[in-house]
Amino acid sequence: MALPRFYQIIDDVSWLERFLPLGLELVQLRIKNKPAPFVRDQIKAAKSLCDETNCQLIINDYWQIAIDQGCDFIHLGQEDLVKADLKTIKAHKVKFGLSTHDKAELQIAIDTDPDYIALGPVYHTILKAMKWKPQGVDKVGRWKQRLGHIPLVAIGGLNVERASAVYEQGADSICVVTDVLLNKTPEKRLQQWLTISKDQRAINPHD
Repeated sequence: MALPRFYQIIDDVSWLERFLPLGLELVQLRIKNKPAPFVRDQIKAAKSLCDETNCQLIINDYWQIAIDQGCDFIHLGQEDLVKADLKTIKAHKVKFGLSTHDKAELQIAIDTDPDYIALGPVYHTILKAMKWKPQGVDKVGRWKQRLGHIPLVAIGGLNVERASAVYEQGADSICVVTDVLLNKTPEKRLQQWLTISKDQRAINPHD
């Protein structure tokens, strides 16, 4: 499958009211440490907004709620993967992406036949503490060669200044969180990303 060249992660549905009018095409709703009813309401609201604008919504972790709410795409970390029921997920025709950080996790991910694989952190990230050192942009190229037809999403410490080098190494999509959400002008920063991704699409029209 072809992914949009830019991939935004948000932590609350309220961001969508600000971002969707700008033309965002791919977004992940990632909510941590909240009660299930709150998560369900967030997912329901996000799905409604994304359906109206043809934005692909990906739900992080909460695969059962995602299926219940009629969502068609989820994202799982390696720890989430251990607890998830992939047979049920695939039976509902729900697409899924997986996080990876090293060779062992990469092989685990490939064996599940996912719709994309995320590599991170490419650079140092302030989002959360990680036991993995920054992977470096060259690793993006090496992993893309190994993945072949499976889309590769680069994540971790990425900003507009680093985007070109990561795309050049073969990343199908670049995913960001803080570069937009913590920016003084999030909408302006998002618009910069969308412009860059459109330029990349023009360079690679068959993606």
